[in-house]
Amino acid sequence: MKDSEFNNSQQTCVISLQNTRFQWPGDTSPVIDIPELNVQQGEHLFVKGPSGCGKSTLLSLLTGINTTQSGSVTILGHQLSHLSASQRDKFRADHIGYIFQQFNLLPYLSVIENVLLPCQFSRLRKNNISGSLQEKAVQLLNRLKLPESLLNQPVVELSIGQQQRVAAARALIGSPQLIIADEPTSSLDFDNRSAFIELLLEEANQVNSTLVFVSHDPTLEPLFNRSINLPEVNQARKCA
Repeated sequence: MKDSEFNNSQQTCVISLQNTRFQWPGDTSPVIDIPELNVQQGEHLFVKGPSGCGKSTLLSLLTGINTTQSGSVTILGHQLSHLSASQRDKFRADHIGYIFQQFNLLPYLSVIENVLLPCQFSRLRKNNISGSLQEKAVQLLNRLKLPESLLNQPVVELSIGQQQRVAAARALIGSPQLIIADEPTSSLDFDNRSAFIELLLEEANQVNSTLVFVSHDPTLEPLFNRSINLPEVNQARKCA
């Protein structure tokens, strides 16, 4: 779909950043300094840029893990800095599927238990699933080519690539309105990467979820509605 066709077909702004700045303690300049960034409902955004340019920091702001020091980050109509930490946790559980770069799986739980975690924390995501929660989890894992023999194994017994697929299934279950993916294919071989991308885009399109996808893999960029180079977005204020 072309950008013009996409923009004409969407009206709801899911992500809105206005004069957004974030600086880590001890740094001399902000790592995030974005005058404006808007992402529409159902849009698939590819975020690129060299290591250290702030891609993961941007995702932490979009999910409310960190909050901006000036300006605003508005997600689904909620300005995240106006919410308490517990409210942001609840908001993230209900509305955001996050594939972390380090996976953040719970090592003492099985594969299937890890995938079902969002439905324990969010009644909304649980209610988005028709039928059995376990069947939906198994369906996602099957689509990601994870052998059924592993479903009840402790997640620590899986390879890195297998753990990455579990993290992806956990993010997708319950049809979150916003999907955030931080280098989600970095540990996958070609076949498993293709299966992952196909499932991710299919699940997002099925419920018109917004997708923000960070990657160093330029071959994936054409699959997205729009791409941004984060250093260029951060530099927009200086060039204005």
